[in-house]
Amino acid sequence: MTRHFLRLYLLIVVTLTAINFGADWILQRYEAPDADPITIAAKLLAAQLASLPPERQRPQLEDIARRSGVGLELYDRTDIAGRETLVALDKGEIVYVRASGDESWALRKVDETHIVAIRALNAVSSRGTLEWCLTLGLYALIALAVMVWIWPLTRDLRFLRDTVSKFGDRNWKFSAAIQSNSPIYPLANSFRKMAARIDRLIASHKDMTNAISHEIRTPLARMRFGIEIARQETDPASVSKTLDAIHTDVVAIGDLVTATLGYAAIDRADLTLKVAPHDFTVLVPAIADCIAQQLPLGLAIETDIQQNATNVVCDLHLMEAVVRNLVGNASRYARWRVHVRFEQSDSDNVLFVDDDGPGIPEGDRQRVFESFVQLQSSADATRTGFGLGLAIVRRAAEWHGGDVSVNTSPLGGARLVVRWPKSMSE
Repeated sequence: MTRHFLRLYLLIVVTLTAINFGADWILQRYEAPDADPITIAAKLLAAQLASLPPERQRPQLEDIARRSGVGLELYDRTDIAGRETLVALDKGEIVYVRASGDESWALRKVDETHIVAIRALNAVSSRGTLEWCLTLGLYALIALAVMVWIWPLTRDLRFLRDTVSKFGDRNWKFSAAIQSNSPIYPLANSFRKMAARIDRLIASHKDMTNAISHEIRTPLARMRFGIEIARQETDPASVSKTLDAIHTDVVAIGDLVTATLGYAAIDRADLTLKVAPHDFTVLVPAIADCIAQQLPLGLAIETDIQQNATNVVCDLHLMEAVVRNLVGNASRYARWRVHVRFEQSDSDNVLFVDDDGPGIPEGDRQRVFESFVQLQSSADATRTGFGLGLAIVRRAAEWHGGDVSVNTSPLGGARLVVRWPKSMSE
């Protein structure tokens, strides 16, 4: 608000200053033609009267006034008030004084005791008209300057009002075309981000609801079927086998709920990061070793961590989830190798996870980061999951002010790259 006030204030001040200088210049140019004849006449009269004896000066001036029709007066020096006026007259200058009404007199020193005065009505009358015109022009230009500044502001506010009013109709698309140089652009940009955030949360909620209902429907159906079978079984071994299958479905539902709650926790708007420096030379290999212990024989996880990566600023909980999900996802699709590399550039932290699996088709490389998206076929029962791992990775990277991308790995499979700035404030 202060910045906008100063902009308007400076605009008005600059406008007034420019108009003031322009008005003075115009007045000087306007007065020049009228002032020169009066100056010449005053000098000639003063010189003529000075050449006469004092007793003939007044009759001579009255005769000139009668013949010319010009108002002329001869004053004693003691009749003139004002020390500054007398000083200027002693210097030989022409002094203009205003009398009653519209009369203005030009004074010129004749001798040490007399002052000649010439009445100048036309100059004062014309100047008064000009002053009125300049005054009206001044206010008109000020109004124009303020309107030029205010009109785009009111226009953008009207656009913003119309767009925000649409929010009540559940239209979360921010369509107000407000330029970046507009005074309310920061406000409009905040609304735009809020609208995008609401739209994404609603879409995420719909995806979550649809996915949960889809994922739970199959195990629930198997559980109902198993319960009916268990009621009819008389063989304890068969009942135990059926109960084990039901328990497996219960665990699957529990895993789904846990994964969904974990994603909802990281996707909420009020998440507060606990940012601190962490030693990635220890953290990343430890997570990789933990995951490697659960992998089948023959599948290796390799780590290559930059040696001086001992003070990587991040949220430990979120970044651990990133590494776990990326390495776990890569090991699920890899044939023999998963390679994890971390390095730091001048401005960024970069985490690479490569595998030698089938890779990710180019057309799916954006969709794979959406929640509850799984690219594997439903017939592949060895690859379990709910499609939330990479969605969590993307949100965690965004919380760190970074991003995540998919490329083709030198190993032949997929390369996932997480990048976030080193300059996060602790």
